[in-house]
Amino acid sequence: MDVVVLTLNDRPDEEAAAQATLLAQKGVDIRVVVVGNGCKPEVVPAGALTVCLPKNIGIPGGRNAGSHALRNADDPADWLYFLDNDAAFPRPDVLARLVAEAEQHPEAAWVQPRLTGPDDTTTPRRWVPRLSASAPGRPGRVTSMTEGVVLIRRDAFDAVGGWESRMFLYHEGFDLAWRLYEAGWSGWYAASIRMHHPLTIPARHALYHRLAARNRIWIAHRNLPAPLLPLYLSVWTAITLVRAMRGGGLGETLRGMREGWTTRRTQPRRPMSWRTVYRLTAAGRPPII
Repeated sequence: MDVVVLTLNDRPDEEAAAQATLLAQKGVDIRVVVVGNGCKPEVVPAGALTVCLPKNIGIPGGRNAGSHALRNADDPADWLYFLDNDAAFPRPDVLARLVAEAEQHPEAAWVQPRLTGPDDTTTPRRWVPRLSASAPGRPGRVTSMTEGVVLIRRDAFDAVGGWESRMFLYHEGFDLAWRLYEAGWSGWYAASIRMHHPLTIPARHALYHRLAARNRIWIAHRNLPAPLLPLYLSVWTAITLVRAMRGGGLGETLRGMREGWTTRRTQPRRPMSWRTVYRLTAAGRPPII
């Protein structure tokens, strides 16, 4: 298995702890690459590859760089695992169990573990890859992913072109999931397999409100059939504005919406088929929400 870890050298203690739980995984052979996004990685496990990017090109671009490095390092693995540098494996059999789940669901391009806080229980709504977050322990087919702790089939990932690097940060998982569905795949939520992550909030990043709003418009323009575009954008505009008015960041959200709309045509447009719309809807999330 090939594992991609991205770093800005901004949390060495958390990175060392995360890597220790990675190296403790049993039942799978792993190769690791640590990608320095605009830096030389300082916390690197023995034997790992390193990639030093001259500047910060964003999370999806950095992950692509790590995937490419492993693919070019002879005999790429069948599986890619993308690991946030502050996420931890609570048990030494997590990766082996995820591969076993993937083998039981050959239609799934990705397998998503349940992400919890360090208490092994708390799962914020945003970490549940379905519309209803009331039962985070229920497994099933899903249409979105939590990008920083996800297992993806290498052949499926490469066939659709990997992450969309121009998004820089936020919602790249929605874009990749839709493209994988369009290619005939689906996703699986292995809710009985846990990963741990600090209980942070996305808005801690200064770019959150602007890029999240911009990227929603880009994703819609890239992927949706023309009749669904106004419906999707209307729904998400209303939801986003309500959230911004309640939680702050309204000015940056409006700026991001304007940026997304005025630059939408810089994004390649490849609308999904109506069959894919049906499959996404049947999986529990019609592509208007």
